[in-house]
Amino acid sequence: MAKSLVIVESPAKGKTISKFLWADYEVVASMWHIRNLAETKNFWIDIENNFAPEYEIDKDKVKTVNNLKKLAKASAEVFIATDEDREWEAIWWHLCMVLNLNPESTKRITFHEITKTAILDSVKNPRHIDLDLVKAQQARQVLDKLVWYKVSPVLWKKIRKWLSAWRVQSVAVKLIVEKEREIQNFKPEESWKISVELDYKWTKIISVLNKIDGKAKKFKSKADVEKFLNILFSDISGLKETQNKKWNTELKITNSLDFKLVEITKKDAKRLPGAPFTTSTLQQEASRKFWFWVKQTMMIAQKLYEWIDLWNNERQGLITYMRTDSVNLSDLALSQAKNVIEKNFWKEYHKERKYKTKSAGAQEAHEAIRPTDLSKTPESLAAFLDVQQLKIYTLIWKRTLASQMSDAIVETTTFNFSPVSFENQEWITKWEVIKFDWFMKLYIESKDDEDENEEENNILPKIEKWEILPLKKLTAGQTFSRPPARYTEASLVKKLEAEGIWRPSTYASIISRIQEKEYVEKQEKKYLAPTEIAFIVNDFLGKYFTEMMDYKFTSNLEEKLDEIAVWKEEYAKMLWNFRENTLKKDLLEADENAEKVVEKLWKECPNCGNELVYKYWKYWKFVACSNYPECKFIDQPEDKKDTMEFLRKKYEWKPCPDWVEWTIVVKTGRFWPFLASSEYPRIKWIWKIKDEKEEILEEILKEKWLLVDTETGEELVVKKSRWKDFLAAKRYPEVKIAKPIPKEVWDEFNKRMNQNNPENIEEE
Repeated sequence: MAKSLVIVESPAKGKTISKFLWADYEVVASMWHIRNLAETKNFWIDIENNFAPEYEIDKDKVKTVNNLKKLAKASAEVFIATDEDREWEAIWWHLCMVLNLNPESTKRITFHEITKTAILDSVKNPRHIDLDLVKAQQARQVLDKLVWYKVSPVLWKKIRKWLSAWRVQSVAVKLIVEKEREIQNFKPEESWKISVELDYKWTKIISVLNKIDGKAKKFKSKADVEKFLNILFSDISGLKETQNKKWNTELKITNSLDFKLVEITKKDAKRLPGAPFTTSTLQQEASRKFWFWVKQTMMIAQKLYEWIDLWNNERQGLITYMRTDSVNLSDLALSQAKNVIEKNFWKEYHKERKYKTKSAGAQEAHEAIRPTDLSKTPESLAAFLDVQQLKIYTLIWKRTLASQMSDAIVETTTFNFSPVSFENQEWITKWEVIKFDWFMKLYIESKDDEDENEEENNILPKIEKWEILPLKKLTAGQTFSRPPARYTEASLVKKLEAEGIWRPSTYASIISRIQEKEYVEKQEKKYLAPTEIAFIVNDFLGKYFTEMMDYKFTSNLEEKLDEIAVWKEEYAKMLWNFRENTLKKDLLEADENAEKVVEKLWKECPNCGNELVYKYWKYWKFVACSNYPECKFIDQPEDKKDTMEFLRKKYEWKPCPDWVEWTIVVKTGRFWPFLASSEYPRIKWIWKIKDEKEEILEEILKEKWLLVDTETGEELVVKKSRWKDFLAAKRYPEVKIAKPIPKEVWDEFNKRMNQNNPENIEEE
């Protein structure tokens, strides 16, 4: 008897759900996308035929497709179980077209969690294809390719070759460029904060000047502070000036002065837990707490969604579907949360909550991201998950439970002091105490760019009103307003969502793409900074493709795609309006009026006297004559010259390890400099130039005798995986020796890095 065929997108998901289906069901994977818009010499969209796209099977999927065709032909019926959103609905349709299946009769099953109940229920209640969702996804794909295909050649012609323009990624780069310009144009403003250290029974109390005569007092200069101190004290000759750890001025004086406690105020405030995770908020929180890349978070979440516990021969996803903009929890989840909270905490800790999505464009096709079974604590799974999987699962588990816990109560105590001789002054001391922790016992949400507040006060002592406290020290500290922080992946995701730019499920690909194409680079491992070419491309697109680069245009387009999905907008009409009313006129304007962008050095060519300019090849920048290639003069940029000079002094004239009669030289490669034998290419020895961090790490490992495996004698080197460094055999993976770098090595590494970079110490 022929089996029923179930097609899913990934092998891991297939293995997971096959456990729950009956023996007469066979589960296979399509290996994600099987075909895309054709790459042909002619334009692959038939504009005159309602923008009908031409597709072709991906070259690496031909074997997979042939196998699927055989299985589909021999099956009693076919179920397609790809994920439930526009993109996967379209892939469902592509599978039907390629496998010669009738979309009207081929069964579509979807589930938001990989549990036996959810999967069996979906098989019993299949649906058919939603062609409107397919058209909405097709419209997005065609429009994005239309922009890339038509606008990218304009960048090649007017700026340089190999640049790419995308509809959404270009807008993301615009956000980063605008933030950078905001930082560049920022002018710091000076201000001063005046505080006193009061003594009460050997307890230090810090109080800050708040108001004078009921009005907030601001000090903008050292002269303002001295003028105030002259009023407060009869003599300020003992005023001492020092520098604080941030190299700002501090003024200190220890003259005698008595303060009295004028008022004590106590106030309770509620703190509410955050809603369960959506795709966007999970990406943000994982970035804030663990500095995970957005793409990394989604990959880990995917593994948890498709998780297989081979240890116990149990195949079940640990979390619900991780691409969602909904904060809703099912009745099952609410019941599980109540049971777990009451079992692990008191009954008073539980408070059932139902959240509403605030985002106007939210589709809410799924539940919020939550554990499929909340009784599976992170501790119970610690032996089965790797470190990163456990971090993300713990985050989701805690956030889900916390969302169903009681409000925390925080008590704020405020002491209001004034000098005995100057009752018109108000000096404030505040202290917060968590009175009832409730949800905060389990989870506290992180924030972007959290302030580094100094804990100036310990728990406040009991002081009676009108008591007198002597002054130990007065300090006036100079501060300067800070420029806005660059975007991190977390804050960029937050901004994209706030602007309504694309869907949260696409943010990982957007952020990865703009870094891969070198429009954006990471600094200090977390901040996104635009590259030089990003400014040029952004300004060009902003000038000649104004509407396309407008944030509202991008968010409005999402609404139009939603309208296509619910029959309110026609696929071809939307594309036609964009092409005729926006794209064509912008292309014409750019082609006719835009001058070729030339970056000048404002220097003369030594050969012919013409101007020197920067030129680009696919992967690198060089200096050339404006008359190049007629004038053959080329040179390296100054920053590259400085780097090369430093590398030559450091490495050259040392013996080559593979041929000691010859010496090492520094060569310039396609992507970066490298070390080679002076007889290269006859002597084939080449070596990568290590950066400062690699050299320090290797130095520590040598000192600790960790570059040789004690059991086998194999030489070990530092290898890099996608997310971390580790020690492995030099011939790895042929020699399968790999081990983590010990914690004491990383501690010593951080210590030496701080010694080499004093700025790091001061920031800490």
